[in-house]
Amino acid sequence: MALKERLLIGCAAGFSGDRVDAAAPVVRELIARGQPAVLIFETLAERTLALAQLARRDDPDAGFEPLLDDLLRPVLADCLAHGVRIVSNFGAANPQGAARRIQQLARELDLRAPRIAVVQGDDLSGPEHHDLLARCLGTVAPAGPPVSANAYIGAEAIADALRDGADVVVAGRVADPALALGPALAHYGWALDDWDRLAGATMAGHLLECGAQVTGGYFADPGYKEVPGLAELGYPIAEIEADGSCTLFKPAGTGGRLDLHTVKEQLLYELHDPGAYLTPDVVADIREAEVLQTDRGVRLQGVRGHARPATLKVNVCHATGWFAEGEISYAGARALDRARLAGEVLRQRLRDAGPLRVDLIGACSVFGDDAGRALAAALDAAPALPEATPRDVRLRVALQHADVAVARRLVREVTALYCCGPAGGGGVRTGMRPRLGMLSCLVPREAVHTRHVMVD
Repeated sequence: MALKERLLIGCAAGFSGDRVDAAAPVVRELIARGQPAVLIFETLAERTLALAQLARRDDPDAGFEPLLDDLLRPVLADCLAHGVRIVSNFGAANPQGAARRIQQLARELDLRAPRIAVVQGDDLSGPEHHDLLARCLGTVAPAGPPVSANAYIGAEAIADALRDGADVVVAGRVADPALALGPALAHYGWALDDWDRLAGATMAGHLLECGAQVTGGYFADPGYKEVPGLAELGYPIAEIEADGSCTLFKPAGTGGRLDLHTVKEQLLYELHDPGAYLTPDVVADIREAEVLQTDRGVRLQGVRGHARPATLKVNVCHATGWFAEGEISYAGARALDRARLAGEVLRQRLRDAGPLRVDLIGACSVFGDDAGRALAAALDAAPALPEATPRDVRLRVALQHADVAVARRLVREVTALYCCGPAGGGGVRTGMRPRLGMLSCLVPREAVHTRHVMVD
């Protein structure tokens, strides 16, 4: 059998809301190298999918990645002209809607009609799955039907879609590394139980999935971990070989850094057990893996694989009422004391509404807790000298409640602080939105049926 050319996979987004100009340098690099190439966009997280479900509930045509146009418009023509395939989970809660929008975008750009495949099977929210979810959730199952339920599915349907000639593959809730493993499966024709190769390509996908995180973005820490050109970060590209090993690099002329340090940090990201990284396709084991600097980039080799799990993870979203929050700033002398007093006023005014989260941004917020213990401890430990206390404090309060009328009270009470005191408050900002809770469970693999459909 003739050796296949190495496969290039470039990542141009690591989350929903990522930079929309990241794809162009990646696509230019992929085209310049003249190898089989795939461009992936990883835009889905648990929170993102919950927000997409809310959007689709309000508008049946919504629920996919809101930046879809901005992500694809700069590069769709070049990808179609040069055979760079596109694979993404930007379908979110409405993959079919995303596919229709890509068709429209191609027409608007006067391009040939792309062959678009939609991956199906992750959505378990229909009535036929309610009994299954109730059994798997057990005593924590919500009382009513779920707003959504999505299984983390694997790479097989993505690979099948690419073998079927898809230019663009649109998925919903697939496991993040599957966006890279699917193209590798299609390109090399690996068996679905070739565990070591699947594990190697899965870890390549893991390195790519957060975009610029591996090229220095989330790595940067001034004076400790320096990253040049942070404003013009290059996004990563992986060259995947027939044995599942990979070499990572970034487009020429872009900012950031991609070296042993950034790759090792990303390799360990969210990896609870280095010997058993669970995915729908394989259990990856990096205990004997090597990360090496080469003249072509940073190489990852020696990843081992074990048989895939018998179950799939499912996230179930259910309605939990309303979330309201408000902010107001206090500055100058005694700013901390005034912000603290405002928080206490709100606690008293809303004492019958349930737990109220109070943060004093500038004194205690990130390390705070809903019960207020960390805030109380921070205030008790505040320096006695006036010049050592914060002179710029923003009060933030938040409340979740099943009754929309109660949630609205918080918005009104924060706004009332303008005149009801304490003195000097300003810059009020409030918001309110429906809230989804999320539960997770494991379902038998055989209960989830995946496939792809080509969109005419």
